[in-house]
Amino acid sequence: MTTEQIAGRPTYLSSHDKLRDLLPGKVIIPGDDGWDAARMAWIVNIDQQPRAVVTVETAQDVVTVVQFARVNGLTVAAQPGGHGGTRALDDTILLRTRGLGGIEIDVDSATARIGAGVKWGELMTALDGTGLVGLAGSTPDTTVVGLSVGGGLSWFGRAYGLAADSLVALEIVDANGELRRVTAESDADLFWAVRGGGGDFGIITAAEVALHPAATIYGGRLMWPIEHAADVLRAFQTVTASAPDELTMWFHLLRFPPLPEIPEPIRGGSFVSLDLTYLGEDCLAEKLLAPVRAALPAPMIDTLGAVLPSALGGILQEPLDPMPALERSRLLPALSDAAIDALLAVAGPAARSMLTIVQLRHLGGALARPAAHPGAVGTVDEEYQLFLLGIPAVPELVEPLLGQLAEAEQSMAPFTSDRRMFNFMGPGADPAEAFSPDALERLRAIKAERDPFGVIRSNRPLLFPRSPRIPRQHRR
Repeated sequence: MTTEQIAGRPTYLSSHDKLRDLLPGKVIIPGDDGWDAARMAWIVNIDQQPRAVVTVETAQDVVTVVQFARVNGLTVAAQPGGHGGTRALDDTILLRTRGLGGIEIDVDSATARIGAGVKWGELMTALDGTGLVGLAGSTPDTTVVGLSVGGGLSWFGRAYGLAADSLVALEIVDANGELRRVTAESDADLFWAVRGGGGDFGIITAAEVALHPAATIYGGRLMWPIEHAADVLRAFQTVTASAPDELTMWFHLLRFPPLPEIPEPIRGGSFVSLDLTYLGEDCLAEKLLAPVRAALPAPMIDTLGAVLPSALGGILQEPLDPMPALERSRLLPALSDAAIDALLAVAGPAARSMLTIVQLRHLGGALARPAAHPGAVGTVDEEYQLFLLGIPAVPELVEPLLGQLAEAEQSMAPFTSDRRMFNFMGPGADPAEAFSPDALERLRAIKAERDPFGVIRSNRPLLFPRSPRIPRQHRR
């Protein structure tokens, strides 16, 4: 096979030319115009180096690529728009699946069929006025499939569980290049693995998801100057200790850089916030919030009110454009007074912290109860998740931010479990930490059985760090 050196790496011209012949106009390789943009992760400081990037628009496109990869001893990964970026995708054929669209909602059965490229913001907008919601996360920019196959913590997870457990059917191209419809009845092992075990088991082209009742949603943000962090965190502790499943509340320490794109009055400032949703009437939500209102001064920002499904993504106002970031996360079995003191010491108003976001999510509720048809994640027994984010706007900030992330993790280590949520692991973390030992053993056994030559590579591989070449006698 003829090779050339492009950017110091061998490029297999004959394989690329064959793939371009199969999918004309959809294949980009190193050296092509637009290569750097095509390969970019959403977190731009993750330097993904795939072998080729292919924009797919139909399920048959995916079948073509997977069959091509299998015959040629190559590896395929899927990434709609860059979320979940990782160096584990190096040397893969990277599929951009954003073009796999389509939303079909069945209000009577409370289900939706969506293409693998559909974002949560698009589905939730389509649900306005139906009295139903999907288990969307904090940003409208991630895809329904991407969030769900990694478990999926939602604004409504305390009421309805993990997003993964609301997947009811999947259309998936398996490692043999066959397009299949997978359900609990048709293939119990594969259905279990894909729902929370990540993208190691095939390339999903569409999914059917269960929707859930939400006739009324109340929610928004309460924000104070960071000097009130201790009182706000104690109020958060009080409310979440007895919150009903309908209430989800997240605590934030926020430090905004003095950038012109950040609006006043938060530009360049440091703040503390409580962000929440409540499935029910505003008067019931406000009754639950009474300890917050009583213990704290009036917030400088109060956006609480009725929330349409389409507006959920605006509660946290997370950025939608690609950016540099460094992140860590841990799970906390409880939120003790000692844990609060430790967190404030390392990231509170008196700390010299450069972390942009320090977040505590209240979990519990349905997340801690066995689902009717559980996926690979199982139950989440811990009551809180700690998430830390730093933005290295310039390369010189990388090392100090890594130091502060490590310091924060070390300070909180006495209060955390050994488990992390799959979607929050960040690049370089061990995905084994997301699962129980039994679940991990089962996942790896299913991967080894269904994809022994590692044709499919997920963003966080559970078994194959690199794909072995397929022996010729097994190619077809």
